[in-house]
Amino acid sequence: MAEAHQAVAFQFTVTPEGIDLQLSHQALSEIYLSGVRSWKKRIIRIKNNVISGVYPASPSSWLFVVIAILATMYTRSDPSMGLIAKIQEHLPVSQMSTQCQAVVSAVLFSTMLWLMLIFTMRLCLKQLLSYHRWMFEQHGKMSTTTKIWVALVRIFSGRKPLLYSYQGSLPNLPVPAIKDTVKRYLESVRPLMNDAEYKRMTNLATEFESSLGNRLQWYLKLKSLWASNYVSDWWEEYVYLRGRGPIMVNSNYYGMDFLYVTPTPIQAARAGNCIHAFFLYRRKLNKEELKPVSTVIPLCAAQCERIFNTARIPGEETDTVQHWQDSDYIVVYHRGRYFRLRVYQAGRLLSPREIEFQIQRILDDTTPPSQGEAKLGALTAGDRISWAKARAKFFSSGVNKRSLDCIERAAFFVTLDDEEHSMMGEDSAECLDRYAKSLLHGKCYDRWFDKSFSVVYYKNGKSGINAEHSWADAPVVAHVWEYTLAVDSFQLGYNEEGHCKGEVDSSLPRPQKLSWEITPECEEQISQSLAVAQALADDVDFHVFSFRDFGKGKIKKCRVSPDGFIQMALQLAYYRNRGTFCLTYEASMTRLFREGRTETVRSCTNESSAFVQALEGGEVSMIPADVCRRLFRAASEKHQHLYRMAMTGGGIDRHLFCLYVVSKYLGVDSPFLNEVLSEPWRLSTSQTPVQQVELFDMVNHSEYISCGGGFGPVADDGYGVSYMFLGENIINLHISCKHSCPETDAHKFGGQIRKALHDLLKLLSPNLKESNKTDEGRPEVKKDK
Repeated sequence: MAEAHQAVAFQFTVTPEGIDLQLSHQALSEIYLSGVRSWKKRIIRIKNNVISGVYPASPSSWLFVVIAILATMYTRSDPSMGLIAKIQEHLPVSQMSTQCQAVVSAVLFSTMLWLMLIFTMRLCLKQLLSYHRWMFEQHGKMSTTTKIWVALVRIFSGRKPLLYSYQGSLPNLPVPAIKDTVKRYLESVRPLMNDAEYKRMTNLATEFESSLGNRLQWYLKLKSLWASNYVSDWWEEYVYLRGRGPIMVNSNYYGMDFLYVTPTPIQAARAGNCIHAFFLYRRKLNKEELKPVSTVIPLCAAQCERIFNTARIPGEETDTVQHWQDSDYIVVYHRGRYFRLRVYQAGRLLSPREIEFQIQRILDDTTPPSQGEAKLGALTAGDRISWAKARAKFFSSGVNKRSLDCIERAAFFVTLDDEEHSMMGEDSAECLDRYAKSLLHGKCYDRWFDKSFSVVYYKNGKSGINAEHSWADAPVVAHVWEYTLAVDSFQLGYNEEGHCKGEVDSSLPRPQKLSWEITPECEEQISQSLAVAQALADDVDFHVFSFRDFGKGKIKKCRVSPDGFIQMALQLAYYRNRGTFCLTYEASMTRLFREGRTETVRSCTNESSAFVQALEGGEVSMIPADVCRRLFRAASEKHQHLYRMAMTGGGIDRHLFCLYVVSKYLGVDSPFLNEVLSEPWRLSTSQTPVQQVELFDMVNHSEYISCGGGFGPVADDGYGVSYMFLGENIINLHISCKHSCPETDAHKFGGQIRKALHDLLKLLSPNLKESNKTDEGRPEVKKDK
């Protein structure tokens, strides 16, 4: 193939006159420019490491300290209290003049003083960032201690931090006391057990706390002293990488495009702008120009390192996450073919118009797939052991290995889908449901589920993202997705015809189709993996809707936390749906600590169950509304307390999980831990926050924001619920469950959530009128910008 020759720097043939060497100047030029680009990145990385390494000071502050010390020497004062003279006595260079030796000694002393100051500042900042009492103070009422703390944080935080500047100053995640974790655990399961069950669990917990628990805790504390985070590495390995079932649906999650706006109906143009925006984000990431994400204090940015050029590699016992430093191309899937598309030419990033041109070439390519190539991606959607064995047997050498390496090393994966998804149609709700299912699993073979993330571009210009979960959590992917959507629509834009702006270099080499040699035995394995994945995909029931009757604006007027309000609505809806309570999982982040990931908030509490029963239960329903309101506020405040505890290292589940891992390493069995770790999460919930509010105008253009994202159910007989507050008036919800369970129905549960939201608002503010806006039947807006 013509494009394959671009990768060959030279050719030679043996002739009667000798060896005829033919050099390709274009290939040599590309090699040279690639090397220059690589060295530029290394220099930037070294520079940023130095800047982050001395933060909150700056490298230039060293010069200030040196000049200050030298100036004092000329005034015949000795700020070193004799240390400069001591250093001068032990200098190994005797050929220097006395004055020169004094200057060198002063510089050495200044450098040591500067390093000591940096160490002290970082230690102070670390201690300041360990203070979390501000989170537990009443909203709007800041204590004097917290005011002093805020001032000190500003003093010690330095100026213009890079993305990773705070990493060395973030505190380590603390290990909670055994007795505190056991006490909070027993409190969390009380509403889920009758008296006999609770007494039995209490006995198990007490026995564990007084015997084996202390031994396991000792090992865990030892690890916390040695490791940056005592949870994260085990969480990644045992919760994600050692899972042997399919990661499609069970682990991967998705993010949606704008809900009511499609910036352009041209598939190649949308891909051109967005792919360019992704690489702009990667450039900022590599240069550490992204602002550190923060609440009041900065959050850990460690997960950002593996956004691009990363893949999950299957293994028979455990998978691994492989990250490469750089990649100048993406891999594109279209109609059963895989293409390698370079996005850099002569050392520069291709313009959006040029990427559109290359994408259109792929769309217009009529080359049929190779034998067995069309459904190859199903291997990443099936069981991990089968994929690991197939990878070792059929993709460990030759052309298959080269093509697989190409996919795994790509910056990210792109699918050009032949389907159309939007809010158009008579039944907009059903359109959204199909859209969600497509992003979560597609056809089970047209996504590469092992890549850190895959981007899908539909025939009508709609897009979406599917992300692998082991390397990072949803907020990290949401951050890059928000940036891409904003840059696509508000910065790059489109011309009047809907194409990307700019000119095209028509001499660009064509995207290179990857080659495969798939044997009949390998095809059989692909078919088996596809059958497993297809059965899993068909079983998923999805319901996505945009609740526009009211949002967090009216909820806040009731003086209630919007997140607490939603969680109480979910408890009420589940009780009405199933007639009982269940163990509820709400994801909370622990990124206030170094290498922190997530913690569980157990949203079903004694307070929430008391409120729901007061509102729903038989004779108790005669309880006055003011009593129900008091019970609701108690439940909401309890939930907020648990959320804050989880964020500040006082959660239950990660501690118990790590104790369980230690017990397995020691080869000891704990009936208490076995039961705790086997309890099913029948209601798994997560909020998707808008992190870069400054990129969007959610007041005047609320349609220009992602609809959020979702995930599959955690338990076979449970629900997965993701929700997102948009501006002050919209709540987007994503609900999943399984058709195979007769007791779950995503649409019915969605209806119960709607009713619960209205009932709670009516209870808390009976005189507050609700708007009658609804999203039903709202037409989609298509705009060319």
